[in-house]
Amino acid sequence: MKLLRNYRCFRTISIAPLALLAASGFPESSVAKSHVYRTDLHATQRSTGPESPLPVFEFDSGFWVNLHHFLYLQARLSKGNPASTDNGRGEVPPDDLPVSLLDFPAEQIRAWQDAVAFYEKDLAGRDLLLNGDMENINNRLSEMEACPDLEGKTSASCRSGLPTDLIEALEHAAPVYRAHWWSEQDRANREWIAQVTPIVQQMGVELSGQLAEIYQRPWPTNRLRVDVVWYGGPFGAYTSLSPTHVTISSHDSRNQGIYGFEVLFHESSHALADQVTKAIAKEFRDRDKPIPRDLWHALLFYTTGEMVRRDLAYEGMSLASQEGVDPASYQPYASRFGLYSGGWEQFRGLLDLYWRPYLDGKVTFETAIAQLAAAA
Repeated sequence: MKLLRNYRCFRTISIAPLALLAASGFPESSVAKSHVYRTDLHATQRSTGPESPLPVFEFDSGFWVNLHHFLYLQARLSKGNPASTDNGRGEVPPDDLPVSLLDFPAEQIRAWQDAVAFYEKDLAGRDLLLNGDMENINNRLSEMEACPDLEGKTSASCRSGLPTDLIEALEHAAPVYRAHWWSEQDRANREWIAQVTPIVQQMGVELSGQLAEIYQRPWPTNRLRVDVVWYGGPFGAYTSLSPTHVTISSHDSRNQGIYGFEVLFHESSHALADQVTKAIAKEFRDRDKPIPRDLWHALLFYTTGEMVRRDLAYEGMSLASQEGVDPASYQPYASRFGLYSGGWEQFRGLLDLYWRPYLDGKVTFETAIAQLAAAA
């Protein structure tokens, strides 16, 4: 088994430039109303060995999906819930405060408060990822990014099919959001994309190949949709599957620079995780042991962080230095932000002892998983 760290020498890589794509199928004025920003990041590769799929990210800063997450945040804050959560796992960024409506026109105050109250009743208490309705809302609003409305008034393709009361809340809140917050949040989203893009261009092809080999799954051949939002849930990012859809916060302090790149690939690796989650479950069942709830997730964080650390140390990457990161002493996300605490405290040692040798090419995938299960 070849060392994963050393397979770089077998590949020659070239990266195509970014392409900025305008939304199609709608008049220019309609697109301007919904304020769509889309960037497709293409990568191309020439190789003397077998070809492997490459990461193609479709980055979007869409109006409706950002409004939805911002209303979700404001409703949570109104109910006394924090903007971020550590779930017993350590460091989190400071909590946001509810937005001020001081000096807003009375009709705008009413429209905004009604929309927040609608989210408070039910939606703010739901998990953005684990609740099927919330997943559907996020996916559908992502598809509606170029639409000036959600009922299909301007075009049949803008008929979202979402619940009528949700459409009403979003459309009533939309003018207020656009007038007071959207421009700044869209600017933050675009800046995040511009910050992460050169790192993806320089390191993304290599990292995607490493992760695909580690998890024994090909990298997805289709574009990976990444909605960049000002607020991305209490953990700063989440990923739903079928189709793979990454939602990531541009505002969260944990998602900046190199760490934004690591989070992007951690979230994307959820599309590759089926093999490892099934293997972990089987090994624990075979030993008549309870399956640790988050071991698979800790393993994903550990793997992406470790491969990013190795890639940085291998190249001494100039981009890392520009971000104020010493490539030789990079702290992966899970260590930097205290994930290996609370219920995850035991996972770090297990992964160091039994998963890291697999990343080093010293043991097989099956052996690593079996040793993890035996030791846990």
